[in-house]
Amino acid sequence: MSNRDPATLSATELLHHYRHRQLSPVEVTQACLERIERWNGQVHAFCHVDGEAALATARESEARWAAGTPAGLLDGVPVTIKDLVLTQGWVARRGSLTTADHPPAAADAPATARLREAGAVLLGSTTTPEFGWKGVTDNPLGHVARNPWDVSRTSGGSSGGAGIAAALGMGALHIGTDGGGSIRIPSSFCGIVGLKPTFGRVPAWPLSPFGTVAHLGPMTRTVADAALMLTVISRPDLRDWHALPPDGRDYRVGLEDGIAGLRIAASADLGSLEVDEDVRAGFEAALEVLAGLGARVERADPPVAGAAGIFARTWFPAAARLIEKLTPEQRDLLDPGLVAMSGQGAQFDRGELQDAILARGELGVAMQRFLSEHDLLVTPSTAIAAFAAGIEHPDPAGQRWSDWAGFSYPFNLSQQPAISVPAGFTKDGLPIGLQLVAAKYADALVLRAARAFEAARPQPMPIAPRGAVV
Repeated sequence: MSNRDPATLSATELLHHYRHRQLSPVEVTQACLERIERWNGQVHAFCHVDGEAALATARESEARWAAGTPAGLLDGVPVTIKDLVLTQGWVARRGSLTTADHPPAAADAPATARLREAGAVLLGSTTTPEFGWKGVTDNPLGHVARNPWDVSRTSGGSSGGAGIAAALGMGALHIGTDGGGSIRIPSSFCGIVGLKPTFGRVPAWPLSPFGTVAHLGPMTRTVADAALMLTVISRPDLRDWHALPPDGRDYRVGLEDGIAGLRIAASADLGSLEVDEDVRAGFEAALEVLAGLGARVERADPPVAGAAGIFARTWFPAAARLIEKLTPEQRDLLDPGLVAMSGQGAQFDRGELQDAILARGELGVAMQRFLSEHDLLVTPSTAIAAFAAGIEHPDPAGQRWSDWAGFSYPFNLSQQPAISVPAGFTKDGLPIGLQLVAAKYADALVLRAARAFEAARPQPMPIAPRGAVV
């Protein structure tokens, strides 16, 4: 048995230890809850912890393992749910003061239901900015999510709480959402693995207010765990009419097949983005690793030049509509940045919105053609490393979070699978991420490529956040 803290073990390792009677789900759940107790007051990964229910579930799992009758692929594995995703019996606050009088959810969202059916132990809800509107995680409830490597820095967003929880061993598997980078940005900033699957691969309900750019996916410490989690949460649910036909795939199969011979297009800046020097250096080093694994790497920028304008005309009006549904009293409680973004969105006319829909389709077709000539596209996950916590933009003259997130949202518009995998550190010791993108439906390929890179370039998790009181 490993002598590591059980909270730091991957889901794959935990299941091995359960199977061989070397650990119990109760021990593991207690270890995760202890870490939450130790660190959450300083990093704000969780907005809700249900320790009593988690331990009760763990005891039931322990009894099943003792009897040799585990309930599913994740029996006894501790998991978290982002506070935008419904969990029966929990109030989804969505990072907002406007939800104070909302009742507990009457039903699980599809992803939550699949985790519960597989025997997972639900620890609590992870922090999000208000309604998941931005690429950092702070909200009017007073939660400022802080980076697990350095508490003075942001964890990214909007799945920032999940990124922290994964890095610090507060659960093995974590549900994130991604409407413009919200899985991949915090995964890059926190030094973990984060997969935005093909749109519709993971059923969603209710549909996000931001529509068909919003995906659900795994945030984990290892690629194998992301594959395991996707296998579970991609199972069908009738409540999502956008969902892809179920394929019954086990995404762990073929994970170790490597990338020898794959055609990889490498773009350091998507043709126009400003990229931090340390991030660019980390990206170049990652390309050498990929080439050393036998991939055929060539420089090529994808056809996403108009993505920023299309995304603004997709995301900003959705924010405007979200706010329009609130009462004047509720609007007074909102994050001022969300109000400002919605104001920008309200200025687009019907013609601009319809043109954006058509332009989005053209971008998607262009990306499909590009990825018919290349097996994968690789880019930095983010143009910068984690900056100061509590601000939307690192430049005082900057506008919106989307200004620095240009590597993310093009692939929400195109609905293609994209994964962020750890790829080293800056000179300041902050994580850098490598993004791998594939054609629609090729989720297994991005996982396989990410696993090959991870195996060649393993990266540690933080022992304790720099600047935290130990």
